[in-house]
Amino acid sequence: MAEIVIRNLRKEFGSFTAVKGSSFTIGDGEFFMLLGPSGCGKTTTLRMIAGLELPTSGEILIDGEDVSQRPASQRDIAMVFQMFALYPHMNVRKNIAYPLVSQGMPRAEVAAKVAEVARILGITDILNKPVGGLSGGDRQRVALGRAIVRSPKAFMMDEPLGALDAEFREHMAEELRALHDRMGATTVYVTHDQLEAMQMGDKIVVMNHGVVEQFGRPQDIYDHPATLFVADFIGSPAMNFLRFQGGVKAGDRAVTLGDVRIDTPELHGDTAPTDLVLGVRPEHVTLTDNAPYRGRIEAAEYLGTTQIITLSTPHGTVKARVPSGLVTRVGDTVGLSFRAQNLSLFDAGTGRAFRTAANAGVFHG
Repeated sequence: MAEIVIRNLRKEFGSFTAVKGSSFTIGDGEFFMLLGPSGCGKTTTLRMIAGLELPTSGEILIDGEDVSQRPASQRDIAMVFQMFALYPHMNVRKNIAYPLVSQGMPRAEVAAKVAEVARILGITDILNKPVGGLSGGDRQRVALGRAIVRSPKAFMMDEPLGALDAEFREHMAEELRALHDRMGATTVYVTHDQLEAMQMGDKIVVMNHGVVEQFGRPQDIYDHPATLFVADFIGSPAMNFLRFQGGVKAGDRAVTLGDVRIDTPELHGDTAPTDLVLGVRPEHVTLTDNAPYRGRIEAAEYLGTTQIITLSTPHGTVKARVPSGLVTRVGDTVGLSFRAQNLSLFDAGTGRAFRTAANAGVFHG
């Protein structure tokens, strides 16, 4: 398998810049997610790593070798796409064997490798079936088998589960992660689904408009978003944003919303501008009668073990994830308390989060 290093990667299509100076490292054996909305540059980044697109500038190193200007055939990388791209005139066995046959591998060795891959993927019983009559899940397994059988340095997967229905997609995501863990393969996986990225990834790059907004472990990105975009994109419901005016400086442990003091992690860095945003996840909001910061209940959404309460406040809408047994009434005014150590503070102008005692080890702002 392989470590992949990306340095200042840039891709221009005429006057349009799809990727703007991306830098990150994909560790040997990691399941690595490229996450972001449509048009953010994630698929273009994947295609450059694979050699299907050549970068305008920057470096791509695989196992320490600069492959930036090498074609895909010289990178030893296997691709799996959303559209399965199987050969319809071949059965399952021949589809999986095709990369080995095209390399001139002896027939007995090909048969052994195909049998091993089929066993790993649980498709031994369909090896002699035509691919046209298979379910979407089985066709995706065949596409994975054709990639795995080559034992490449790394796998590139472009939304491979996107064509499956929601229930089977979740099942296949679990299978794919389990397969990765058994093989120890370096895998780069493109998705727009933040739940899929959080469920499967060892590391995540979050992209927007061709820029890497944040890079790190799923929990770090969720708990300590580096930008307003990441805070809004990751999480369901997304992080709450309370906009307010007020200066803060290094060493402060609170902000003031109106005339209410809200405790925060200790702030680091320079004095902030006056346009600020306080960020809080719904599960870090508690409804309590004696809290001085108040909100009016607008709606309640029952989710089984929990419910989402929507409240209007002087500084914006707040969603709170609370136990389903908590009795509330639309129209009531209640107190809101926030878990101080889990709050984020952003510059409304740049969208960047300020460094605090809670996030200092995760990113540098």
